Amino acid sequence: MTSKMFKKILIANRGEIACRVIKTAQKMGIKTVAVYSEADKEARHVQMADESVCIGPAPSRESYLVMDRIIQACKDTGAEAVHPGYGFLSENELFAKRCEEEGIVFIGPKHQSIAAMGDKIASKKLALEAKVNTIPGHNEAIATTEEAVKIAQGIGYPVMIKASAGGGGKGLRVAFNDKEAAEGFAACKTEAMSSFGDDRIFIEKFVEGPRHIEIQVLGDAYGNIVYLGERDCSIQRRHQKVIEEAPSPFIDPATRKAMGEQAVALAKAVNYQSAGTVEFVVGKDKSFYFLEMNTRLQVEHPVTEGITGLDLVEQMIRVAAGEKLAFKQEDVKLDGWSMECRINADDPFRNFLPSTGRLIKYRPPAEQDGVRVDTGVYEGGEIPMYYDSMIAKLIVHGKDRAEVIQKMRDALNNFVIRGIHSNVPFQAALLQHPRFVSGDFTTGFIAEEYPQGFKKDSVQPADPNRLAALAAFMRYRYLEHIKLIDGQLAGHEMVIAKQFVIVSSKRVGASEDPYELPARIELKQGVYSVYIDAADGLSRYDIESTWRPGDITLHARINGTSKITAQVERRGVKYHLVLDGAQYDCMVLSPLGAELQRRMPVKLPPDTSKLVLSPMPGLLTKIFVKAGESVTAGQKLAAIEAMKMENTLSAVQDGIISEICAKEGDSLAVDQLIIRFQ
Repeated sequence: MTSKMFKKILIANRGEIACRVIKTAQKMGIKTVAVYSEADKEARHVQMADESVCIGPAPSRESYLVMDRIIQACKDTGAEAVHPGYGFLSENELFAKRCEEEGIVFIGPKHQSIAAMGDKIASKKLALEAKVNTIPGHNEAIATTEEAVKIAQGIGYPVMIKASAGGGGKGLRVAFNDKEAAEGFAACKTEAMSSFGDDRIFIEKFVEGPRHIEIQVLGDAYGNIVYLGERDCSIQRRHQKVIEEAPSPFIDPATRKAMGEQAVALAKAVNYQSAGTVEFVVGKDKSFYFLEMNTRLQVEHPVTEGITGLDLVEQMIRVAAGEKLAFKQEDVKLDGWSMECRINADDPFRNFLPSTGRLIKYRPPAEQDGVRVDTGVYEGGEIPMYYDSMIAKLIVHGKDRAEVIQKMRDALNNFVIRGIHSNVPFQAALLQHPRFVSGDFTTGFIAEEYPQGFKKDSVQPADPNRLAALAAFMRYRYLEHIKLIDGQLAGHEMVIAKQFVIVSSKRVGASEDPYELPARIELKQGVYSVYIDAADGLSRYDIESTWRPGDITLHARINGTSKITAQVERRGVKYHLVLDGAQYDCMVLSPLGAELQRRMPVKLPPDTSKLVLSPMPGLLTKIFVKAGESVTAGQKLAAIEAMKMENTLSAVQDGIISEICAKEGDSLAVDQLIIRFQ
């Protein structure tokens, strides 16, 4: 293979990973071609690329998954190589082979390696031959539900049911009994066929209390393969990664070396050429077992880049162009700590249901002091329902884990997203959880700590009175603003009141509803001193801030400490504040206003107990019941597909179906009526 750098490459992907690849290509002086579906015509990756080609309608099976159109786009634009990113065709051996046959370089491993390692069943057999530690399980594709249950019984519960072609948490279930095994097998087959066009399923032992730790490998066409340390991806929700970090707070140098050497042995067994990831499950005693190999770039690759200083996309391009690795294993040094939060378009307060629509405001934190934002969206752009829910990846790097956690918390407080819901509050809550901070967690962390889901009161403010003081400060600043812009008659100037009552829905940790806090404000030399008269005594907060009404972020120094950033909004007569994931809603009233507020009647929410409403925008793929049918609590009612995931709606109580108000194939809006009960 001769080494000659490409002049033009095509990125067969969309969103943040397409933008990520384009950035590196531009840095290397390589021209780029973007492909896009009709839904992505105005997308950021299209705007960033030198050229762009429309490859079909919005559904990915009609655009991003159509090999012929992507190959034709290469020919039409003169692109010499294709970078597949992750997802879509990135681990499709046929696509890699087609590219090779058409004289187009596939920026990734050879199709033989993808065939060997991209298939979980085949890769496990190869791992056994390469003397890599593997988990007990059934390595052949399972045909029927009955066979799946029998095999699960033989292995011993709990078991993990996995799609052979799966990835990203799709086509994966954990079963603790026969019923769950049967249901999980059926669900995995359906999900795998829908997402990957391959419904082969296998089963393996589920290691309880595990860590999910992966090794990044990099190989060239000359037999040189190195490992670049590990990434800890144990913070997961329903098998989808939420926070990743490198190195792992759990792994010691000896275990790192042993895992790395096994990963390299596996990669050498298939002559691996490119960036790839070998995933392991690690037990409490640091025993580790091979899970799978991802023959592509990982979503979480930036944390490895953070601690190694390498650009993995650049390395992939150089290897594909025929270059040798410019370094050896002994040259790989790990510097500091790096962490990534996946920022997704879902609502953590509604069981993480997908959220689509227009980004009314989108202001990521500044990329400075070790903060990096990989994103594929922009303010005013759309989050469509057809693809995954990722908005951005927030990555930070620092000297150690404690510094990185603080940097990430500050960055999340500065990440403004409006128009759709995002998981930023959930990420902020995780980052201050004592178990996460201590590094004492497993893949079961989120399920164990939030068994009832994530609620607005799942995370409490470190000092709720501080948020009340900020709300009073906001009110005072608003009155200052009014005084400044209103015409003032001499001798009758507006006098800003200094006494307020802060009315919140309830006191944190108590049952009072509503809860009132008297407050007083004094202004001296630009410092707003807010006195909060709480049940536990009088507290003083000296606030220094240049915040103005309308600003969505409030940067302030309180009592001379380091600056904090809260996200703030005025919603009608209420103030809404968010700090470190804690939410605070209140009214700031005059003493008379508070007295009148006590006399206001309470408006009760409408009764929707007999209605089944769509919790998200999406496609109604299945209705399981008919009008007149009796159903029991927990019975499936309907299935909605959104952002590549199938979501099942179940009955919350026994009842009789009165009317089916939507039909299969309908595109649903949030709160659209689907089923009515008698």
